[in-house]
Amino acid sequence: MAYSTRKASENVNIHVAADSLVCESATIVGHVTIGSRTIVHPRAKIIAKDGPIIIGEGNLIEEKASIINKNPPGVDGSSPLIIGKQNVFEIGSEFEGKEMGDNNVIEAKAKVSPLTTISNGCIIGALCEVNNCEKLENRTVIYGESCTRRKMAEDPPSQQQQSDFLKKILPNYHHFIKPKMKSST
Repeated sequence: MAYSTRKASENVNIHVAADSLVCESATIVGHVTIGSRTIVHPRAKIIAKDGPIIIGEGNLIEEKASIINKNPPGVDGSSPLIIGKQNVFEIGSEFEGKEMGDNNVIEAKAKVSPLTTISNGCIIGALCEVNNCEKLENRTVIYGESCTRRKMAEDPPSQQQQSDFLKKILPNYHHFIKPKMKSST
């Protein structure tokens, strides 16, 4: 399905934390809440098709990453897509699951279907696809051409240094939407 290329700043249903960075050139459609210290790069897409999207704090959503709240086939109605904190959606990744915990990495061009729920500390490797009706266990890694699975002994490394660098450099090259201030009456 094609979505309008409406700028994030034109979406009246977006709620952005004051200390997050959301590029104007990102496409954000529907009811979307973006938490504290989250960075949304240019040309990222966040589409609240089948319900609102709630993105927690400290997430990194890179160029051409796509997050879509999409119901699995045969499911009607509206339900929220909840994304925890400290997750990374790398360039060209696609996430259509209904829930994601904390400290996960969806690597470049990886795809997660609406049937899959991701717990905590998981990595979906570059070009891997997860299209099963399942909840991935904590610290699951899916990698390689055959999408091999294994468990990690530790959580993925923090992306805090990358986020700190981006908060310094991105404002030099991009425009950001301003959080909407509530009027006091």
